[in-house]
Amino acid sequence: MTGSGAPEGDVYEWYQRGLQLLGSGDPAAAATLLVRAVEAEPDSRSLLEALARAQYDAHRYREAIDSFTRLIAVNPADDYAHFGLGLSASRAGELELAAEHLALAAALRPDLGHYARELRGVRARRTRGAR
Repeated sequence: MTGSGAPEGDVYEWYQRGLQLLGSGDPAAAATLLVRAVEAEPDSRSLLEALARAQYDAHRYREAIDSFTRLIAVNPADDYAHFGLGLSASRAGELELAAEHLALAAALRPDLGHYARELRGVRARRTRGAR
């Protein structure tokens, strides 16, 4: 970090370091760094996706929901963003929101079986909770 509190290097270096932190099992540090990168480059989909992943892995599900929602706002057909939002909402206990976005992800990419598996799991949890 520099004297101003900003990380050293440029935004691309922050992104690369954030991915390294995420890959090495430190998602909280990755999220902290990637927040700064997204603040500097708010229109970067790569940065926002990395931030959303880091927030999810750091169990910051509400923040991940917000980040994945921003990705979907830019590209409503982004299956990965719908899947990430669905997983985040599921972990946050928002099963209706989770089912909606997991269903969209599964519809967009029916070839990805793990999308459908997660959707079935959320629907089962929702059914059990309704009893």
